Amino acid sequence: MRNWLRGCLCAAACTFASSAYAVEAAVQIDGRSLSILWVLPFLGMLLSIAILPLAAPDVWHHHYGKIAALWSLAALGPLAAVFGASAILHQVWHIAIAEYLPFILLLLALYTVTGGIHIKGNLHGSPAVNTGLLATGSVLASVMGTTGASMLLIRPLLRANDARVHKTHVVIFFIFLVANIGGSLTPLGDPPLFLGFLKGVDFFWVTRALFWPMVLATTTLLLVFFVIDTWYYHQAGEARPDPTPDKPIHIEGWLNLLVLLPAILLVVLASGFWTPGVEYRIYGTTLELQNVARDVALVAIVLLSWILTPQSLRRAHHFEWGPMLEVAKLFAGIFITILPAIAILRAGKDGAMAPLLSMVTAVDGQPSNAAYFWATGVLSSFLDNAPTYLVFFNLAGGDPQALMGPLATTLAAISAGAVFMGANTYIGNAPNFMVKSVAQSRGVKMPGFGGYMVWSSLILLPLFALLTIVFFR
Repeated sequence: MRNWLRGCLCAAACTFASSAYAVEAAVQIDGRSLSILWVLPFLGMLLSIAILPLAAPDVWHHHYGKIAALWSLAALGPLAAVFGASAILHQVWHIAIAEYLPFILLLLALYTVTGGIHIKGNLHGSPAVNTGLLATGSVLASVMGTTGASMLLIRPLLRANDARVHKTHVVIFFIFLVANIGGSLTPLGDPPLFLGFLKGVDFFWVTRALFWPMVLATTTLLLVFFVIDTWYYHQAGEARPDPTPDKPIHIEGWLNLLVLLPAILLVVLASGFWTPGVEYRIYGTTLELQNVARDVALVAIVLLSWILTPQSLRRAHHFEWGPMLEVAKLFAGIFITILPAIAILRAGKDGAMAPLLSMVTAVDGQPSNAAYFWATGVLSSFLDNAPTYLVFFNLAGGDPQALMGPLATTLAAISAGAVFMGANTYIGNAPNFMVKSVAQSRGVKMPGFGGYMVWSSLILLPLFALLTIVFFR
């Protein structure tokens, strides 16, 4: 068990060592001299996210940014003392401009644009209606991304259930399905699959490879949800008439839906197809022109959406910057505190953690598909699933033709692990935190980090065990 935990911690660090957006920074930290103790600030960051919202909600709500900053300083201070302030400054700059900034800009663009689309009207949140909304969101997630689909549908779902006493479970299943598993059928659905597309995986390969795992997962979850929601709905007072009158559904914000949202998808796709070969080196970090152009275009889309969308529409949508700000601050802390663990992983067999490859290799030397599924998934539960996917993609050989051919089941296991198991925790995928924050702002009492994991452990882990038996043996 200890070796498994060490391997998972090792792989956790490795996820951020392989970025989708840039090459190595000029100055590297020598991880051969670092012990496992250097990872403590990262663990402290994760434990703060897990415990403080439940144990001290007022402190967390008002000071989560300061807490993230303190853990970041706890990681950077000792590193600067040992390796020099200049080397660490290069590392932070590289993380900020080449990895963190593109990540946040894409989320910001999707959040702003979908926040300018208002689904007007009201439905009554019966079990059948709620199940239909979850199924619709699961389909849309593969078209407009998990973030876009989540931000588009979470408020109509909350509005439909505003008369319900028990609705926490509705948001939890929404995170399971719309914010994660639903985005598994195209490279546009979830960032890790887009990284695979940039690495040479055919656009529709993932549709073919994950279609039946996705169908089994979503169908099972929708059935379980319908049973749970029906039970709650028939509790005393739960099925009372909705004080909010039902109204016909219609959409406002067509500019965002028909122009700016497709523009985001086209800009991101273009950065994968267009390779002019122009690079800029800024303070030790190399940036490619297509990625710079993508980021500038995303900023332009954000500004256009903000300027051209009537503020009355955003107010009707209950749009606010709080959820986006929370995600930005917390992921900044995660990106920084993981730095020492990255250095240890980069040292390979000479570092403090080296058992990663043996974890995913069978006794006959062949890849263990089940191990790839669970190892990728465990890390996607606690880290951003995009770099997690990239690490295991490369660990499996990194050859897209081989991974779509003889090793197709291995790549499917990596893909499913990264996308599906991001639902295990609030920090497994960026939309998870956004949905939680939006729900809390609308008065839904959401469980803390540990409470959410009780739900995911009881419902998702048996489902993932079933998927392992059926598809990834």
